[in-house]
Amino acid sequence: MVAIVVSVVAIGTGLLPRADAVALAERTGPVLLFVAALTVVSELCAGAGLFTAAADVAARAARGHRWALWAGVVVLAIVVTAVLSLDTTAVLLTPVVIALARHTRTSPLPFALAVAALANTASLVLPVSNLTNLLADHEIRRSGTGYLALMWAPALAAVVVTVVVLAVRDRAAIRGRYALVAAPPAPDPVLLRVTGLVVGAMAVAFVAGVTPALAAGAAGVLLLGLTLARRRPLPVAPGDMVPWRTLIVVAGLFVLVATAHAHGMAEVLHRAAGDGHGPLDLLRLAAVGALAANAVNNLPAFLALDPATAGDPLRIAALLIGTGVAPILTPWGSLATVLWWQRCRQVLLDVPTRTIVRQGLVLAPLALVAAVAALVATT
Repeated sequence: MVAIVVSVVAIGTGLLPRADAVALAERTGPVLLFVAALTVVSELCAGAGLFTAAADVAARAARGHRWALWAGVVVLAIVVTAVLSLDTTAVLLTPVVIALARHTRTSPLPFALAVAALANTASLVLPVSNLTNLLADHEIRRSGTGYLALMWAPALAAVVVTVVVLAVRDRAAIRGRYALVAAPPAPDPVLLRVTGLVVGAMAVAFVAGVTPALAAGAAGVLLLGLTLARRRPLPVAPGDMVPWRTLIVVAGLFVLVATAHAHGMAEVLHRAAGDGHGPLDLLRLAAVGALAANAVNNLPAFLALDPATAGDPLRIAALLIGTGVAPILTPWGSLATVLWWQRCRQVLLDVPTRTIVRQGLVLAPLALVAAVAALVATT
């Protein structure tokens, strides 16, 4: 309700000029449509048992070794984040991973913390992996540079640093063996297999450059029709398939940032972010983006600092690193972390704030510096 009121007042009173409001809608509308469509896809994947089946495959492949089970969870978190977005990892993979750890009599905290970390640090892989990537993708394309060509090295560096740090930190907790617990059979094996094929095709479409909202929308319609045709119950109530409240809050944040920009905030942030394309200039911009994201959330932080990039692909990439990899210092740094924290509480896993901050203090600067160094080295 607050987001709705703020948006209506800003636009209705002219605080946000009409031309700016139209430009904002043209830029963020497709992103919000994509989030809605991908959420439907993710919910239907969960209903078909795709995430549970993937976790069971990881448990079987580990052959009773906890370190191998942890490695399987890491790979699963990276793949889901890359293909289905960090928010999907936070919402749908978190409870599955925690349940998997408990069923194998393994401490669930290292598994849950790995999911939280990788939901953020693995979110540079594809444009669809993070909303900030989608916001930046159009500008990157307009500069004549492909997203993957620009971001593959920073994405790889951030993931590698995260996995190494977590493996060293949690080495004691992931030692030993466990007894494999058989997972319940899928309620509809045909639906499960076809769902996997649809998600695979959607991932290929993302990489091939198909409009993300179009690819996710087509996959959602197809999976919904298939679920109904197989006479399977929907995983949640029809009205809850789309995260309306989340979308309204995000849209309200967009309007708030655009309004502040119209009244001089851009100049202040531009001075903080600096100019230039040298290694220290890019690191400065990434660091400012990281601080802003951890203070107020990564989505408004990206929009607020985007004008400081001046459309330059290197500076856009640095800002993406700061607002995509590093918002893990605070529980509200990214929407994914907020959703992950809520999911942990729902399955009765208490994760104190100090635990999140302690992990972020180690991971955020290392992953950010490694990603910026990789960006500089490959451009």
